[in-house]
Amino acid sequence: MDALTRFLGRGWLAFPPDAPTAAWAAAALPAARAAAADPAARSRWLRCGGTWFAGVNVLPNAPDGSLGGLPLAGAAAGFVAGPLGFDGIAWDRAQVSICYPGYPRPWHGESPAAFRFRRDRDAAHLDGLLPVGPARRRMVREHHGFILGLPLTATGPGASPLVVWEGSHEVIRAALRQALAGIAPARWARTDVTGIYQAARRRVFETCRRVTLHAAPGGAHIVHRLAIHGVAPWEEGAEAPEDGRIIAYFRPEPGWGPEDWLNAP
Repeated sequence: MDALTRFLGRGWLAFPPDAPTAAWAAAALPAARAAAADPAARSRWLRCGGTWFAGVNVLPNAPDGSLGGLPLAGAAAGFVAGPLGFDGIAWDRAQVSICYPGYPRPWHGESPAAFRFRRDRDAAHLDGLLPVGPARRRMVREHHGFILGLPLTATGPGASPLVVWEGSHEVIRAALRQALAGIAPARWARTDVTGIYQAARRRVFETCRRVTLHAAPGGAHIVHRLAIHGVAPWEEGAEAPEDGRIIAYFRPEPGWGPEDWLNAP
């Protein structure tokens, strides 16, 4: 079975460390540390009782993914450009996600139920389905092509790894097709799909295998855009450097409309 078939079937793919990816990760680490130390960024992005720096779009990479003159290259980048079909995609500025020992702790303004979901269900979610308005109703607002995670620090497997529910992308696809049937795609961004999404996520928990994705710097993991994923709690005694578990996440948008986002492989 080739890599693309495995990815489309499981909704995720892991790549062992390689030299080009490791070189990029080494260049990205000082920039990630600088972002996490910036007072303005810490004020905006430090959450969960100081145990998670969310760091959305704070890595200063170029639109081709390069950083400090080093290209975003290696097996994972080659998979994106080749089998996945996104050659020449404009990369977003990467998220710098940092978890620290004790993650998660209660966050100011987070309800007890939301905290329990973060702790017990890894804050499992679907990217692009955003909470809108005071009632935080879920609507399709972003159209990512995929999620690419690039670890920047060496950690043990218990240091809050990425979690994905295998096969969940097809459960979610079927549910959203049902919820949005008969509604013009131009209206999807204003259509409340909260109930059917939450029901589908419950089916995911019941029927899909929960997989933890841990890698060393130079390794990578790609997650399908429709897959349910989250972050595992920090296990007691997990090994990590003083500045925590740092992963750079790319979620580029390939210029798709909502129909492409939902229906493309």
